[in-house]
Amino acid sequence: MSDLDADLLLRAYRAGIFPMAEDAESDALFWVDPEARGILPLDAFHLSRRLARTIRAAPFEVACDRDFAGTMRGCAEATEMRPKTWINEELVRLYSELHRRGLAHSVECRRDGAVAGGLYGVAIGGAFFGESMFSRATDASKVALAHLVARLRRGGFALLDIQFVTPHLRQFGAVEVPRASYRRTLAAALRQQARWPADALSGAEVVAALAADEASRPAVAKG
Repeated sequence: MSDLDADLLLRAYRAGIFPMAEDAESDALFWVDPEARGILPLDAFHLSRRLARTIRAAPFEVACDRDFAGTMRGCAEATEMRPKTWINEELVRLYSELHRRGLAHSVECRRDGAVAGGLYGVAIGGAFFGESMFSRATDASKVALAHLVARLRRGGFALLDIQFVTPHLRQFGAVEVPRASYRRTLAAALRQQARWPADALSGAEVVAALAADEASRPAVAKG
């Protein structure tokens, strides 16, 4: 995909496909169009009591878009649990261009000035395409995700695409939907007008927004 540029990347997202690299060292990219797509319903985010306490305690300074490329490179780092990643320098270049256009954003958690974790993704219409997240400190990526969901709700977004469901994301309410169903949901979200909020959210505001969803859901009968 040597001819891939930011405009083609945007068209691909609107069609429901996205690029990946075989690994961080690879120069080549390929398109991905999963038969089952992972989404995290914005009105069904599960906020555990433990995570709510962590967010209220504010162990991190949470900010957006301070270091987008650095956040991408953090997501591309190899770890013991994830020795191989799919983000190469070509992807950093492409998404950084979208960031300069105001169409890609990062959520970053800092502790003592150092980046402890974060995530990034692409915003088009009322859809946000979450790309990747990383942690260098306990709960950093979870806090970033909770802040992201609260921001998307505040900005009027309708869809949080997470590409694939993992056990880590399932704990927050992530589900898989068939490709055809996803494309219908995507088309509706793209027609909506949403905004990436410029204002900062405190931990208390994030918990209040997400806990309200938890409280409004019907209780599940046991036994």
